[in-house]
Amino acid sequence: MGFISTLLVAFLFGGMLLFSVGFGTLAFKFLEIAIARHFIRKTFPFFYLYVFSISAVASVILYFQNFDAFGLMLIIAVTTIPTALFLMPAINFSVDNKLRRRFLVLHGFSVCITLVHIILAASTLYFLS
Repeated sequence: MGFISTLLVAFLFGGMLLFSVGFGTLAFKFLEIAIARHFIRKTFPFFYLYVFSISAVASVILYFQNFDAFGLMLIIAVTTIPTALFLMPAINFSVDNKLRRRFLVLHGFSVCITLVHIILAASTLYFLS
């Protein structure tokens, strides 16, 4: 089970890092702005489902293996729920209604949450090594 939990956490860490740093940047670099915005908006629900699913499964496995790592994965899983259900729609609302300042604050908050999730996943990998 140790190998599976480490693999799940590494999968989560790499996926979050790739999506947040690479995917969004490349979408806006290679697509027209309107298409990139639409594309990113459609992919974020899958991103949050991915983060929640992997962190929840990893936390269940880690409960029996490493309690510190379990706690970090549980934090990621639990904080992904309000991010996906409340913060993401609020960001979309801000964009749709041209509330630039509100968008910048909310988007900045979501970026901070994602960065904390990445750091927590990296810390979990450290606990498992």
